[in-house]
This record gives sequence, structure tokens and C-alpha cells, in this order.
Amino acid sequence: MHELKYMAGYPDQVIDQIERLIAEERLGAVLLGRYPSAHEIKTDKALYDFSIQLKNQFLRKAPSLSKVVYDNKINLTHQALGLHSFVSRVQGGKLKAKNEIRIGAVFKTAPRAFLRMIVVHELAHLKEKDHNKAFYNLCTHMEPAYPQLELDVRLYLTYLELFGALY
Repeated sequence: MHELKYMAGYPDQVIDQIERLIAEERLGAVLLGRYPSAHEIKTDKALYDFSIQLKNQFLRKAPSLSKVVYDNKINLTHQALGLHSFVSRVQGGKLKAKNEIRIGAVFKTAPRAFLRMIVVHELAHLKEKDHNKAFYNLCTHMEPAYPQLELDVRLYLTYLELFGALY
């Protein structure tokens, strides 16, 4: 039995199914069956453009983004899959505000649907700061498959930790 740290909070029935897939060495095949290839968004500029496109589609009136980057320093077990930050600085008597999103570099080689889910999650924080019902409703509005993708991302991270690269 493995420690499934990414699966905390899921029902025992789901945990049992995941343990069975791992024991039968089928977790990778299941993930590849659902998500056969990694995305093509490899640079910070491409990630920024991808994020702005989603923001403009769903959150036109939300504050602008000044930066969206892949971050090698995000520790997935202690932090998150991505981070959002709101930075305020005083420059020359004016208050300057910046919204930044950092996505774990591990998602450079993930399926496009996973990257989209992470970006949607971080974009939702532009409107809803807390992980409350309104936050998850917004995530699901922007990505209807959000709950399934969140589970599948956790399965993907579990696979990476146990077996290494999938793509």
C-alpha cells in the first residue's frame, strides 16, 4: 500500500480503486487512455498567451495579469500546483498592483486539459480569494470537467511520484 498524499479527502472507495490500479500497474495506461499526449505550451510566453485567452473568454472584468510563468521552485507537496499573487507597490507616489500566476514546472509535460484546469483554478482566484462554493462554481463555469480533471491531476501526480515521467 502506498501513501497517496495527493488523494487526501477522497472517499475510501476511490482510494481502493487507485490502490488497485497501482498494484496492477495500470494507472499509467488509464491516464494515457484518457490523455494520450502532452500539450505544446512550453514557454512562459505561450503560457501567458494561453492564460490571457482563458481570462478574456471568462473573466473580462477581472483585474489584469502582469505575469504568468512556469516555476521550478513550486514544491507540490507543501504548496500547490500553481500560485497566484497580488503584489502592491508604491512607486513615485502611485500605487501599482500586479497579479501574477505561477504554474508548477511539472505541468510543462502534462496533458493540455491538466494545464487548463490549473490555469482556470488560478484565474478563479482573481475573483474569489478563498476555496469556497462560489470559487468552485466559477472553476466549473470556466471548465465544466473541473472536478474530474482535479481528480485526474492528482492521479497524474501520484503516477509521477511512484513511477516517473509518463510523457
